[in-house]
Amino acid sequence: MFDPERFVEDCRDAVRQDASHRAVAEVMRRALSDPGAVMDAFGAPEGPGLEPLYRNSDLTILRLAWKPTMMIPPHDHAMWAVIGIYGGREDNIFWRRLEGEAEGRIEAAGARALSTGDVCPMGPDIIHSVANPIPRLTAALHVYGGDFFEAERHEWEPEALTERPLDMAAVRARFSD
Repeated sequence: MFDPERFVEDCRDAVRQDASHRAVAEVMRRALSDPGAVMDAFGAPEGPGLEPLYRNSDLTILRLAWKPTMMIPPHDHAMWAVIGIYGGREDNIFWRRLEGEAEGRIEAAGARALSTGDVCPMGPDIIHSVANPIPRLTAALHVYGGDFFEAERHEWEPEALTERPLDMAAVRARFSD
């Protein structure tokens, strides 16, 4: 049985033991070993949303529901992250910064599809874009090694792939109906 309050406490304990993403990734793997229990604890998402379960300066835990075919342009987190999918699918494209004349731009460097039960740890320098490629909501837990809402972060304009400051109000709006 998955207990959201216990999950939060386990993540907090993990960060106290190891400030990197490694210990939190293990907590997420244990939780996602039974994704149905996570879904039962929260209930199936009824609409898109971004719900903070815990937030302080060194840890943010979110429950997300991605709209069908929703896409998030390339962005950084400026902190480590651990993503766990408990219903649906999330496709990630990973990007790398270009140097020289193309500085401020990025190019694709890899990809990973995450399905129900998958966990994906990400280091603090990762840049990725995300899409929900399926015709139903995708449910996920995201854990970040800092204050997700207050960090100075960046995103890349989807057409020209040029860097700009991330607008958190726009991020929140993407998760509304």
